[in-house]
Amino acid sequence: MRICLAAALLIFFQAVFLQSSSAQVDATSANYETQTITIALTQEPPQLNGMKATDQVSIMVLSHVMEGLVRYDRRGNIIPGVAERWEIDEKGATFWLRDDALWSDGQPVTAHDFVFAWRNALKPETASEYAFILYPIKNAEAINTENMDGDQLGAVAIDDTTLRVVFERPAAYFIKLTAFTTYFPVREDFWKSRGTTYAADADDLLYNGPFTMTGWTHSASLKMTKNQNYWNKQTIKLNAINADYITADTRARLNLFIDGKIVHTRLDGETYKDALTQRFRIRRFNTGSVFFLEYNHRSERVTRNLNLRRAIQHAFDPDELVNRVLATPGNLRGESLFPVWIKGVDDKFRREYPAPKAPYDVTKAMEHLKKAKAELGMDIPPLVLLVSDSPTSAKQAEYMQGMLRARLGLDIKIDIQTFKQRLAKMTSGDFDIVASGWGPDFDDIMTFGDLFASWNLNNRGRYVNSNYDRLVRVAMNNTDPKTRMNAMGELQQILFDEAVILPQYEQGVIYLLHPRVKGVVRRVVGADPDYTYASVVP
Repeated sequence: MRICLAAALLIFFQAVFLQSSSAQVDATSANYETQTITIALTQEPPQLNGMKATDQVSIMVLSHVMEGLVRYDRRGNIIPGVAERWEIDEKGATFWLRDDALWSDGQPVTAHDFVFAWRNALKPETASEYAFILYPIKNAEAINTENMDGDQLGAVAIDDTTLRVVFERPAAYFIKLTAFTTYFPVREDFWKSRGTTYAADADDLLYNGPFTMTGWTHSASLKMTKNQNYWNKQTIKLNAINADYITADTRARLNLFIDGKIVHTRLDGETYKDALTQRFRIRRFNTGSVFFLEYNHRSERVTRNLNLRRAIQHAFDPDELVNRVLATPGNLRGESLFPVWIKGVDDKFRREYPAPKAPYDVTKAMEHLKKAKAELGMDIPPLVLLVSDSPTSAKQAEYMQGMLRARLGLDIKIDIQTFKQRLAKMTSGDFDIVASGWGPDFDDIMTFGDLFASWNLNNRGRYVNSNYDRLVRVAMNNTDPKTRMNAMGELQQILFDEAVILPQYEQGVIYLLHPRVKGVVRRVVGADPDYTYASVVP
């Protein structure tokens, strides 16, 4: 939320607010009388079709205008959404939908809308990169990969307000999955009426969440307005959220914030210093996301060679990247695919299963590089490092380029792309190494664990390991916490031994928050930031 996030690649939209006795804040960014706030997006939402969305910005917007069977409360706990109650056992689940859940056109949200959305997401022609998140449902994987008829899906509308789900296997974390965007409902008649234009514009979506999207000027702005047909509208205080600015540049967003044009902004190492001089109150938040370099394991790429990947593994010093290059308070050194907050059996997973570490050792790195050249039968050609167009990504890429040239003599060509272009290149395999990351889609270790399973389309480098796949299945098919975590511990070791990725850092963010905007929720799962509970105070 994937993070790839989710899905798979994470470009984060951050909330930021000002609190300073010395600062002057323009009332237009946070209007008490109209209960309206103005924000900035790091990018335009690439995809607002919930069946296909993978990035953090799209998921954030969708989580405000749509609602699944359940949702997250202020503290990250699962609470009723469209479903007012449910029962779950090892064989399946039954959901009872509330009578007052309505679409934005006033028609009721029904169990049929969920069944239709899930079947549609699983169709191979939909090309949903998150179709796999539906696999706990009986026959879901076969429908998605073997062209089984969608009518065979283990999800049936008993009547308009009763939904029965049959599991393919026991799914200890299923209820948490249903809060994710791929599980959101879609009404069949509306979807058919839009055809290929579904979700292309504000009028091409039907909403059932706290807000509706009432304006979308592509590449410029969008507007979310309180949904008067939302079943719980009395708890929604904001009347409108105006996303009037789209920029990933932290300097530009800080200037907008200082000028009173937006209510929040994320800081980086440089803008952090400026915020300190302005005497702004600086807030901190750990996003729960991990960032890493992902290698292309396809047969035609030299990065398929294990010794080359190990050479880079030993040449890299994560402390240097975090403390000297990124230099933003809150970031933690990268050590594993699994972040430090993930729960294990009785404690945090990383305390129970410490991540293996490759010592920073240039001599050993050169030994592996020599072996790689011998195995490949050639010198290492220039390697293409694919990155996003954000300032942080550029800084990270330039560091890796200079470091690998200085320590290993490797030639790194940096390929900077916008999000959509980068995603297309990742999908087609047009890279040797890609700066990537993942944020949690739901509160369970599996949100990270299955990322490099062979069937996961977010596995952009196409890493394939039958033992890895087996361990993912073990964790999926068991409800015993110890069995599940033991499998994940073995999986963590495989990722290290085969240098599948190069962990870079765990993301902590520092941000500013407008003093009159209250109730904005930051959490590692679900929409971040979440304005559902926000308001402007006098």
